[in-house]
Amino acid sequence: MTAFSLEPEQTAWCEELRTLAVRELRPLAEKGEPGRVNRPLLAALGELGLLGRMLGSGALDLCLLRESLARGCTEAETALALQGLGTTPIVQAGTPAHRERWLPEVRAGRAVAAFALSEPGAGSDAAALSLAAEHTADGWRLTGEKCWISNAPEADFAVVFARTTPGAGSRGITAFLVPADRPGLTGSALDMLSPHPIGTLEFDGVPVTADDVLGEPDRGFRVAMNTLNLFRPSVGAFAVGMARAALDATLDHTAHRTAFGGPLSDLQAVSHQVAEMATRTEAARLLVHAAAAAYDAGESGVPRRAAMAKLYATETAQYVVDTAVQLHGARALRRGHLLEHLYREVRAPRIYEGASEVQRTIIAKELYANAAQLPDPHEPSTEPSTEPSTEPSTEPSTEPSAEPSASPTQEPPA
Repeated sequence: MTAFSLEPEQTAWCEELRTLAVRELRPLAEKGEPGRVNRPLLAALGELGLLGRMLGSGALDLCLLRESLARGCTEAETALALQGLGTTPIVQAGTPAHRERWLPEVRAGRAVAAFALSEPGAGSDAAALSLAAEHTADGWRLTGEKCWISNAPEADFAVVFARTTPGAGSRGITAFLVPADRPGLTGSALDMLSPHPIGTLEFDGVPVTADDVLGEPDRGFRVAMNTLNLFRPSVGAFAVGMARAALDATLDHTAHRTAFGGPLSDLQAVSHQVAEMATRTEAARLLVHAAAAAYDAGESGVPRRAAMAKLYATETAQYVVDTAVQLHGARALRRGHLLEHLYREVRAPRIYEGASEVQRTIIAKELYANAAQLPDPHEPSTEPSTEPSTEPSTEPSTEPSAEPSASPTQEPPA
């Protein structure tokens, strides 16, 4: 498989997932209440083996899974992705006891997970979080608030990032696995534009111990970034899935809707817009697949590639869905229309897991850091050339030179 094509088996799997999302998962999603955890939908994802597949997959499989589900049912995709975001820290950094307790429940769709990183004053700036973890004889007590947390306050457990060393920036953060029944832990739902559940978590001296730590104390920022590096390309895949759904609907609508004496597709102003939608969507898809493949291969520059994938795909999806609404006209504004739903869904991914502006900062920092390591092309080189001469020698010598080397690092010419 290259970054530019999928194997036939992967393509067939994607189509199967899309069909599954439309026929089996969308009816369950439609019965759910917006802004609330849909436990029957999670149970179905578990029964179909999709939650287990997600937790055991690499980045590319995760992207294909999210894109295909999003194309058929965004609620199913989001429910699956939120489980992955809240559970991946356990997969990557949890103890055997953590994994034994929670992973089977998540795979079966019985336990709901949350990833509690953002705070009212520390959203994309994760190193600035202030939820305090105060030392006690038995461990720590957590005091403060988390905000914009998906699946809160209904989650059965949360991976919570708290400050264990004040003033230490990203080096003083610890990741804790906190069950929802801990004393002092409460929360409330937020009424958001996006239909999936988002809320706050309030910590009033919530007790945690060394057994609840994921990874090492003061090294929780790494747990968070490792999770986000995996999921950022797949946020792009979610966006690509929505863009493809909007494009599918637009192709059907413009091919059959008649106006001005023929189908809309006969109008160059319309067909060129559709061509632009398709081109941008395909470019986003390839960028997402390339970033995921780089993650799976352990290549360098993964944060930059992941940021590029999330940035371009989410911005593209916003454009494609907006254009689709415009080409559909007033019918797309009606509550319950697919595009009305996508229009509300597509806005949030440009903000969560690092806003577009943050992704640009990540990309630029890595580009400049790499550039600083390169020699200045305007400065004369002080190092001897190690490249062979491009001029042919008419009489190559086979004897060593009698002259001593001018530098101890140079070998005498042969």
